Amino acid sequence: MAGGKIQKKRHGGGGGGGGARLQGGIPFEKSKGQHILRNPALVDSIIAKAGLKPTDTVLEIGPGTGNLTKKLLEAGVKAVVAVELDPRMVLELNRRFQGNPLASRLKIIQGDVLKCDLPYFDICVANIPYQISSPLTFKLLSHRPIFRCAVIMFQREFAMRLVAKPGDTLYCRLSVNVQLLSRVSHLLKVGRNNFRPPPKVDSSVVRIEPRKPLPPVSFKEWDGLVRICFNRKNKTLGSLFKQKRVLELLEKNFKTMQSLQLAQESGMAEEKMSPDDFALLANMVEDLSMETSDEKDDDDMEMDDGDVADDRASFKEKIMGILQQGDFAEKRSSKLSQIDFLYLLSLFNKAGIHFS
Repeated sequence: MAGGKIQKKRHGGGGGGGGARLQGGIPFEKSKGQHILRNPALVDSIIAKAGLKPTDTVLEIGPGTGNLTKKLLEAGVKAVVAVELDPRMVLELNRRFQGNPLASRLKIIQGDVLKCDLPYFDICVANIPYQISSPLTFKLLSHRPIFRCAVIMFQREFAMRLVAKPGDTLYCRLSVNVQLLSRVSHLLKVGRNNFRPPPKVDSSVVRIEPRKPLPPVSFKEWDGLVRICFNRKNKTLGSLFKQKRVLELLEKNFKTMQSLQLAQESGMAEEKMSPDDFALLANMVEDLSMETSDEKDDDDMEMDDGDVADDRASFKEKIMGILQQGDFAEKRSSKLSQIDFLYLLSLFNKAGIHFS
């Protein structure tokens, strides 16, 4: 199932948009993202692009009435694990596949995909409720063992943020974090009329392939740096890192690391990913709002050397020196690549500056 923006639940089936129902009279609930993919040719195209193998265990999220589920089973995969929140849809799935030989390869889990423990799977193929796009993406990327790929239907703007490159209008913190952990590619655009009932937005199918191995970077450090850089993505890094609150935060971290005698020991290679790391990355809801070039300055004042003690002025010079060393002072986050951010983080860490 897919869905557009969350809408208020409508009671009754009259008039404008509340009349879409399953066979048997069960109403769809748009607030749960219940927009069923009804175009058989489109379902076939998604299956073809998934590159399924006979040995694959496929995870499907939000199967709804089972149109995609049926095609996955008919593709000859080893098993399909379908996670569905709505008990009415679970009953519909059981009814649909009752007595069908395909049912022996289908396992249905009733529950919230964001809260339940996911079983092993090789590939995820799903048409998801769009309101869970961000947390679900990072939950999948945190899953172990690492899966081969995910082919997922997203709201089009969210999908374009996932695949955006440096310099693109939609390039944002979401883009950077997802592309750190995976290779993302756009497969096809899907018009809203391919669903019943039609959502208010168009959709896109995206392929996500987790990186193997993952970059040897602390994700707490990475997230701290990227949050600062994308606070105002079209300001220069030199301007961003002169902000009073940023300098105070980094100086506090610097002194803490010094007191622990860890200033020169970044330890990046030894750090493992943890659920806490991914919880930081999963908080991406704010990235769905459009960032524009005419952003208003925030309330953070740039720190002038005359307004601070000598040691603080010295720390500011240290930060500016790091940016100049990597030729970053006049660059903007909206134009920086993954390699740029990794290099910038390494420069800060080598100088004893940390972001966690």
